[in-house]
Amino acid sequence: MTQRVKRAAYGGPGFKPRTQSLREELGTIWADCGVNSEWSRLKSILLHRPGPELARSAKPDQVLMLEPLEPGLACRQHDALKQAYEKAGVQVYSVIPPGYERSRPPPNLMFVADLMFMTPEGAIIGRPASTVRAGEEKHITRRLADIGIPILKSVHGTGTFECADAAWLNPQTVLLSHGLRTNPEGAAQVASVLSEIGIETIVVDLVKGTMHQMGQLRFLDDQLAVVWPERVSLDTIEALEAHASRVLIMPDKDELETGLALNFTTLGPRRILMPAGNPNSQAFLERHGIEISCVNISELTKAAGGIACLTGVLSRD
Repeated sequence: MTQRVKRAAYGGPGFKPRTQSLREELGTIWADCGVNSEWSRLKSILLHRPGPELARSAKPDQVLMLEPLEPGLACRQHDALKQAYEKAGVQVYSVIPPGYERSRPPPNLMFVADLMFMTPEGAIIGRPASTVRAGEEKHITRRLADIGIPILKSVHGTGTFECADAAWLNPQTVLLSHGLRTNPEGAAQVASVLSEIGIETIVVDLVKGTMHQMGQLRFLDDQLAVVWPERVSLDTIEALEAHASRVLIMPDKDELETGLALNFTTLGPRRILMPAGNPNSQAFLERHGIEISCVNISELTKAAGGIACLTGVLSRD
């Protein structure tokens, strides 16, 4: 035994203990990733370019969509979205499931934001609420591992969590809505893992008939949020106000409903990428000092999601 102790394998002089935290290892052992805000400079994202699976949208109610999509046009618009991000200086990673052309993954896989929620130390993997989307998370998990992003948690048991129901209020606090797509067990699991890394979670109700928190609430900088008033609960507004956020009310209900004007991605403080075709909403935000880039995703919105839904955020400053 004495001889063994002298060897590094048994804790001898050559043994080098791992003293850095996981957060400190990001960018060296792990990929450069991490998020603790909704508004700081966007550095990298994850997208899935849809393809043959969109043929299933011919029966939209069977796949949680609003109208049939024309796959070719949807793909071209998705390409334009990718190009818009790259033009803005954002690194884009792609999700391409193995045997993609043959396997035809679930038709909603392009909505990457529902499947992963980034923290300062790695990703929480969601568990979609519908059988239509069951299994999408395995494609995201595989790709994140390939990139080198730590997985902190996969929601399990009977918990459901679609990650578009969570957002950073500030670097110490996450606002988490439970409702149609995130159940109380899923919310509790997410709150637990966030607590382990020193993050407080405020759990609020999602208004009935609303899909996700993401499409009803977005952040423009550390002190400015914008909401769809009929689609956010009182406890959500109270949480925003308690964290010193000024709240703007989007004025054009038709553009919110049909143009998904609020479903945008914040590229940096007071800089956003939003769906084209929402002139009133764009003018309103510009009057409040917001720099806006637009991209046409009119075909993709038929699938019941917008730019933010399509975008898995991997890292921000």
